[in-house]
This record gives sequence, C-alpha cells and structure tokens, in this order.
Amino acid sequence: MNKIQKRAVLLLISLAYLACTKKKSEEQKSKSEPLSIIFMIGDGMGLPQISTAFYFGENSSNFEQFESIGLIKTSSTSHKITDSAAGATAFATGEKTYKRAIGVSTDTVPLPTILETLQKKGYQTGLVSLTSITHATPASFYAHLKDRDLEDDIALQLVDADVDFFAGGGLKHFTHREDQKNLYDVMLAKNYKLDSINLSDFDLNKKNGYLLADDGFPSKIEGRTSFLQDATQLGLAYFTEKKAPFFFMIEGSYIDWGGHAMNAEMLIQEVLDFDKTLGLVLAYVKEHPNTLLVVTADHETGGASIGKFYEKNEETGKEEEVPEKVAVYFNYDQHSGDLIPIFAKGAEASLFDGIYENNAVYHKMMKAIANHK
Repeated sequence: MNKIQKRAVLLLISLAYLACTKKKSEEQKSKSEPLSIIFMIGDGMGLPQISTAFYFGENSSNFEQFESIGLIKTSSTSHKITDSAAGATAFATGEKTYKRAIGVSTDTVPLPTILETLQKKGYQTGLVSLTSITHATPASFYAHLKDRDLEDDIALQLVDADVDFFAGGGLKHFTHREDQKNLYDVMLAKNYKLDSINLSDFDLNKKNGYLLADDGFPSKIEGRTSFLQDATQLGLAYFTEKKAPFFFMIEGSYIDWGGHAMNAEMLIQEVLDFDKTLGLVLAYVKEHPNTLLVVTADHETGGASIGKFYEKNEETGKEEEVPEKVAVYFNYDQHSGDLIPIFAKGAEASLFDGIYENNAVYHKMMKAIANHK
C-alpha cells in the first residue's frame, strides 16, 4: 500500500469515526430532552375502518409506516360496550370508569388527567377536535363531570384548564349559555388569543384557542375542507416555537359518526382525512426524534366489515360480484366490542406492542416519558 492509499484509508476511518461520534452525540442530546407526545384518536375507528384507507385511498396508507402495533380492550366498568367518554377517560387518567363519565372515577371523584399531570412538569398542552371542544373525547382530558352531556359545565372547566392550544367547535357553549355568562370574554381576559372566524396565526406570547363552529364541523361529505390538517400543523408549529415539551391530542371525530349513520362514503372520507393528517404528524416525528406518536381509537362503531362488491348485471338482472372492487358493510348503528388497533412511532414506541386494557395506554405514555430521561 503506497502513501496515497494509506492516507485515503486513514481519511475514511476518520470520517467514519466523526460520523459515529456525531450520531451518538445527537442520540444523547435527544435522550436528554423531555419526551413530547402526540396522541391521535380516530373516534369509532376499528380495524375495518383502518382497512378502508388501504382499499379506497389514492396512495399508500400512512398506517403502513408503523412497526409497533398492538391491540386494546375497550370495556368500561359499567358496560362491555363502551362510549367515548369512558374510553377517553381511560386514556387520559389511567383508570377505567363508567359509561358517560368525564374525567371521574366510578364514585365520580375527579381523576388527574395526563394533560394536567404534564402541565405540572412544564409541558405545553393542546387539543384538536372536529366536534365541539366540549365533546366527550376532548373534554375527558381536562374536565371532571359525572355526565358527558353537561357541556356548558365542561366549557366552564376549560376556562380554568390552561390548555395552551385548542381548536374545534362548540362556540355556543362559551357565548350562548343558559347562565348568560360570556366565557369567550373571560378567556380573553385570561391572556388567551381567541378566534371564532378562522385559523389565524398564533400569538407565541399567549395561549391560543380557536372556536370555529357553533357546535361541530360539517363532515367531509358535507363540505369540510382541510381543518384537521391545518389545525394540526398550526398546533405543531406553535409547540415547536415554544421550545418546550408538549402533549397534543388530535381527534378525528366523524369516523364514529359515519358508523352511527351506517354511511360507507362518510366513513371512508373521514378515515382518509385522518390518514392524511397522520402523514403530516409522522413527518413531524421523523424530524423531531424526541417525540412519541400514539394512534388508536376509543371503540369501533357500526360493526363494519369489508366485503365483496356487487353490481346488477343489466342483461341478466342478477347481482354479480365485481372482482376488482370491495364494499363497506355495517352490522348495526352502534358501538361494538371489537379489540382496537394501537400504533406507535418514535421514541419508546415498542412499549405499545401487545394486547392490553385501554387504561394501560396512559401508563405506557407516562412510562415512555420516564424512560426518556
């Protein structure tokens, strides 16, 4: 080996060493930073609903990017077939409770939520929903009430919950209340930047809230555009600029409503909208390695299944299978007891492998944070 060859080998060794040192340094830096969590809930989204993203989407589903996958059992303490309130409370508090409960135990005692616990640890917090921000799923992360229908009371608790970023519907519960209180003005006085018209740019020096519908948003088949993606991106931009760890819950609410309506097209379009939002979040997680993404559902709705597609043959008058197509079928218009898929990506994702109860999701998220120190 001549001198030039020796120098080339030494240079390659040096470059390899520097690359390894840099990678190790980056990993140590990421590990030393607090873990942020993005928790996505596809309300009513069981395996059949997820499957529609593979059959009806124009591109590959973003669910294909996951390697850590498990199943959760969803029963509440009062009913084998749960509802969104009990399901979200299990996620938010780590305890199972009765159907319709919002952030309370079986004895209606308030339970600390993951949002409240992490706030005390210096975390920023955020919520996005297609329904009213006072609806069962988002409410279970900040409110404590015996029944999900007490939405005016839930709104009152949001005023004091100090959520840093929220976007959804439900304006009427803040401005047109039975007690005549104007909670919109109260929140403005509490250093909130609020908007009831559009997703305007956030104010980094304030908490930010967007109440962009009187109740819930329209479904995709009713004309909703890109709110779920836009609100998610705005929230992630806000948290990134705050330069602090965060907990961000994002709900794709109307997958559930498609099941209740037994409307296949509504269900499909809502799943595809959720899948598109998922792609944005996965890209964020890739760029921010100290982030954990967890994706699941509170329950399945409709007893849905994917089956053969039939079309009437005009010549024979008989129904014939179309081999290259599939159809969505429903068993009934209520929730089911199906086990629900759960997906995880990013730091500590392997914690979510396996089969377990829905309240274990809370404990796994908290363990992920503890492990990441």
